[in-house]
Amino acid sequence: MPKKNKNSTPLIKKGPLKTFLFFLGFSTVIWVFVQFSKQYTVTLQLPLEYINVPADKLLGPDNPKSLNIRMRDYGFNIALYKLLPPTLAIDISNATENGNVLVYDLEQQKPAIVSQINLEYEDANFLQPNLNIDFEQKAVKTVSVIPNIELNFAVGYSALEDIQLSPDTVRVSGPASILDTLEEVSTEPLRITNINSDLKGKVKLQTGNLENVSFFNDEVNFTLRTDKFTEGRVEIPIEVVNVPDNTNVVIFPREVVLFYQVSLKDFEKVKPSSFKVVVDFKNALASDGYLLAQVVQKPGIVNNVRLNEKRIQFVIKR
Repeated sequence: MPKKNKNSTPLIKKGPLKTFLFFLGFSTVIWVFVQFSKQYTVTLQLPLEYINVPADKLLGPDNPKSLNIRMRDYGFNIALYKLLPPTLAIDISNATENGNVLVYDLEQQKPAIVSQINLEYEDANFLQPNLNIDFEQKAVKTVSVIPNIELNFAVGYSALEDIQLSPDTVRVSGPASILDTLEEVSTEPLRITNINSDLKGKVKLQTGNLENVSFFNDEVNFTLRTDKFTEGRVEIPIEVVNVPDNTNVVIFPREVVLFYQVSLKDFEKVKPSSFKVVVDFKNALASDGYLLAQVVQKPGIVNNVRLNEKRIQFVIKR
C-alpha cells in the first residue's frame, strides 16, 4: 500500500477555522444581547418575607411562601430574577384583620411591592387579589419593670429619691402558660459611676430569657434626682411602748444619737421632733435584759438613718 505523505495539506486550515469560530462566537454574543435587550411578559414566582408582625399575633406555619407576579421587563432583568429571585417584604401592619385571617390587599399595596423589584406600576400584575395570612392570637398582659441599675455616687453626693422608670410597666404577649407566672421583667444590667448630677437616659429590657414572649416596647426611660448631701445628728429621747398597766420600766440610756444624711438645701428643714425612736416592751421576755431601739418616724427628705446605740438596757421597778 502507498505510504501517506506527511506533508499533505489538511482539509481545513487552522487560520480559516479560527476566523470561523471567532465570527460564530461574536454572532452568538450579538444574538444573545439582542434577545436579552427585548422586553418580555412572563410570570415569576418570588419568595415572601413577613415583617412588622404585631406583638400580640403569631403567624401560622402554612401561610403563602411565594407570590406569582406577571411582569413585563427586559430579558436581562428577567433572567436575573429567575437566577436570583428577590424576596418580597410583606408588611403585616398594612393588613386588615378578618376573623383568624389577616387580609393583605395586593392591589392596594402594589406600589410598595413593585418598588422592591424596580418595576413600573403598569408593568406588574398579580394573579390573585389578596394574600390571606393565618394567625393565632397571643395572650396579652401588663407586667412591672424592675430596674437593674447599679449607682455609685461621687463623694458627698446621693440620690434624692429612688430611680424612676417611665414607663414602669410594659405590655407583653405570648403563650398563656408562660404569662400566667410572669409578673415582672428587669432591665439590662447597667452600672453608672461617679454620679454628681441628675441622670436621665434609656435602658433596654432583659428579654433574652423569654424567647416565646413578645414585648410591645423593649426599652424604658430612667431618671434620677441627685444632690450634694451632708450628715446631721440629733439626740432623740427613747419612748417605751406596749408597757402593761401598773408596770414601771426604766431604760438606760434614755436618749440616743441619731445620724442621718440630707441634701444641703434641706438641712435647715430637719428638726429633732421629726424623728421618733421606740423600744417595744412586748419583746422583753425574749430579750436578755436589752430591748432593740427602732426608728419608727423620720422625715422623707433624709436617708441613711442610723443610731449610735441600738441595745437599750431596761429594768422593771416594783
